[in-house]
Order: sequence, then structure tokens, then C-alpha cells
Amino acid sequence: MFRVVFVMDIFNRNVVLAKGGVREHYRPVSDSSSVCSGSDPLEIVGALQPREVYIADLNVLQGKGSPDINAEVVRAVSLKADTMLDFGVSSPEGAKRALSIAGTAVVGTETGTFASIREAAFENPGRISVSIDMKHGKVLKQDPELPEDPFEIVKMLNGLPLKDLIFLDLDRVGTASGFDSEFLKELAEQSGHSVLLGGGVKDMDDLFTLDKLGVRGALVATAVHSGAVSPEVLRSGL
Repeated sequence: MFRVVFVMDIFNRNVVLAKGGVREHYRPVSDSSSVCSGSDPLEIVGALQPREVYIADLNVLQGKGSPDINAEVVRAVSLKADTMLDFGVSSPEGAKRALSIAGTAVVGTETGTFASIREAAFENPGRISVSIDMKHGKVLKQDPELPEDPFEIVKMLNGLPLKDLIFLDLDRVGTASGFDSEFLKELAEQSGHSVLLGGGVKDMDDLFTLDKLGVRGALVATAVHSGAVSPEVLRSGL
């Protein structure tokens, strides 16, 4: 089954909508959504009933406000849906903190070292997803051990007991601008883990195309709020 994971970017306990990965320009999702009238995360999850949710805690990621401001909201969402949490994990301790309030911890190349990814994965097999974060065509990374080439990173990760591998194209987040099919097909073929795409999905046809390419799922938000992707697939997949 192709997985359609509903994305919620949460800032000060409210859901905001992404645009090109420029986090400081995010606006309340209710300003533009055709499927929800408010920005409360629990109300949105209750209305759409997604099977899986990806939460980006923007307070933590941007270093604004208390690092625990969204913790109770994340925990409550996790009781309603299988939840992946990204809040800038950079250490195994950070992964444990994420796993205390969500089912899966996301460790991105933007913040995590390969050593921390490896340690967190073996300490929590099947509960760590790694995000290869890209912007302006380059891998965002703090660790000099990680290669510049995303395919080389995939090879390094293949021996780890990860849940998923996420390819996150921040330039395409919230833009409905499509994706590089040949690149994703090769990435899926080389990865020993299920590959999920974040960024660029514009409609249902894109989801079917990704499925044919061997990609196992997609992170979606804007296409759901615009009505281009049916909320039904959040509950049942393709």
C-alpha cells in the first residue's frame, strides 16, 4: 500500500502552512485551507482522521519559545494517529525525547550526525526515520562525515534498522511543483528502506506516479488543503 502521510507544521500549538521551506513565512493553515476552518491540530486530525501524521515542531526547529510548548499537543495527536516527529533531533537523547511523545522520531541530515543516527537507530530499531534534507539542490548537513551526494548517504544508511528514508526537498515544500521522477526512481532502487517523498506533490496523479516509481509514500499538506488530494487517501492510502 502506498502511504499518504499528512503533514502538520506546528507553531505555538497551531498548524501553519509551509511555502518553499521558508519557516518564518508560514501562515495559519485556516487562512487558505479548503478542508478545515481552524488551525487547532487536534480538531484537524479529528476532522480528517489521517492514518499517519508527520509533525514538524517549528518552535524547536526555529529555537523560538519553550522547547516543550507543543509537547502535549504532539502527544495527544499520537494517540489518534501513527505520528512521526521532527524537532531537530541531533543526538540519541533527542531521539528518546521525541519517542516519549511520538511513535517515530525523524532525524534529519540538517541536524543529526551519522554517528547519532546510527546510535539512535540501533537503540530504537524500527522507530527512527532519517530525512535527507535538500535545499537549492544541495544536502543540508552538519556532519562532515556525510557525503554531498544523496545516493552515497543512502548507501551509508542501508545497513541501519530504520523505519523509513525520507527525501525532503525543502524548495518544493508547499509549492505543488512536482518532482524529479528519474532521481526518485533511482533513489528508491538503491535504498534498502521504504522511501517517502516530502515536497512537491500537487495532486492525485502525482501519488500514482510515485507509486509506479517504487516510492512507498509521500508527505502531503498543501495538496490536501487545496483539495487536489482527497482526504480519503489519508485514511486508506492508495
